[in-house]
Amino acid sequence: MGAELPDYYFRVRENGAAVFRVDTENRQRRIEMDQIAVVNIRNGEIKPHGDRTLSADDLARIEAWMEERAEILARRDIDDIHRAVDYLNLTTQWAQSRATEDQLEDVTDALLLAMHDLRSVLVRKKADRLLSGSGKD
Repeated sequence: MGAELPDYYFRVRENGAAVFRVDTENRQRRIEMDQIAVVNIRNGEIKPHGDRTLSADDLARIEAWMEERAEILARRDIDDIHRAVDYLNLTTQWAQSRATEDQLEDVTDALLLAMHDLRSVLVRKKADRLLSGSGKD
């Protein structure tokens, strides 16, 4: 590892991360990671690990990471939706050109219900936006 290590390491978990302070300034010159907190992205909670008290710098770095992480997750969400649109198009092409009768029988009901549910939600949300005057269409 030629580059200088960061002062903090965030081990991503399902709803946030475990936060570690990284230390290489010890006698053995080994990397030591000392857990200092656990954070929850969904509710914004920062819990010090054990009986620790987090410094203002610790809190500032953790809050900056949480903000950056929320932006990353939001970008991933919308990217996943764009992929879903592509996948729906590929599914349509598959159903039209390559699917066997047995394959169609296997997936048709599930696809129709999922698409009906999605359509219902999208139509309702679009109507809400139009009625509130915030529609961009």
